[in-house]
Formats: sequence, structure tokens, C-alpha cells
Amino acid sequence: MTLRLILLCITSSIAAVSTGCISTPQGKQFGVPGVRDTVTSRYERPMAQVLNSAREVLSRTGTLTGDDVINNAVSAKIDNRSVWVTVAEVEPLVTEVKVRVRSSRGTGDLALASEIDKQIALGLVVTP
Repeated sequence: MTLRLILLCITSSIAAVSTGCISTPQGKQFGVPGVRDTVTSRYERPMAQVLNSAREVLSRTGTLTGDDVINNAVSAKIDNRSVWVTVAEVEPLVTEVKVRVRSSRGTGDLALASEIDKQIALGLVVTP
């Protein structure tokens, strides 16, 4: 009886520690903290061009759910996954893109994040 009680306490403690909240461009969301879910890239293009390419890729591959013009962030749903793309200007012609993907269970999906990042890069090459 005591062993079962101890195991129950340990299991519930592990479950409580392994879940939590993560911060997204739109605020807080349920997720598993400590999981890598972001791909960061830099491109030698103007910020407006990179942001247009991100919008086009997300609208083509999924459903746009938000477009924040002030923070230069675009969000979408692709295959029951939440995708956030944040664009920031590092230098006048160098733009940084962060692609973050989380599943409905709160875990990260680096494969989809890198695919979206690759498609944004290809969109920049095709449109000069």
C-alpha cells in the first residue's frame, strides 16, 4: 500500500513538471517546455519581401489564423499543428526569420518547421 502511494506521488509529480505553458507571438499557450520547436534563419533580403514570402507559403500550405502587422508575425494551422513565423530586421538588408511549430499535444515539430523555412527561402529565390 505504501509503495503504491509513493509511486502515485512520483508519477503525479513527473506529470505536473513535464507540462506547462510556452510563450508564442499571440500570448501564452499550453505546451511541453524545454522542447526545441524553432528554426532560425537569416536572409539578405528586405523585411517586406521575406514577410510576403512567409505569408504566401503559409497560405499555400495551410490556413492563415493571424497576421500581426505591428510585430511582423504570421500564424497558421497546418495539419493540426500551430505555426508561427516571426520576421525581424537585423540590418537594413538582413532579415531574421523564426519559424515555430507546435502540435496539438504541445510538442515541437522541427521537421515541419524546417520545411516551412525551406519553402520561405525558395520563395525568395524565385521572386527577385
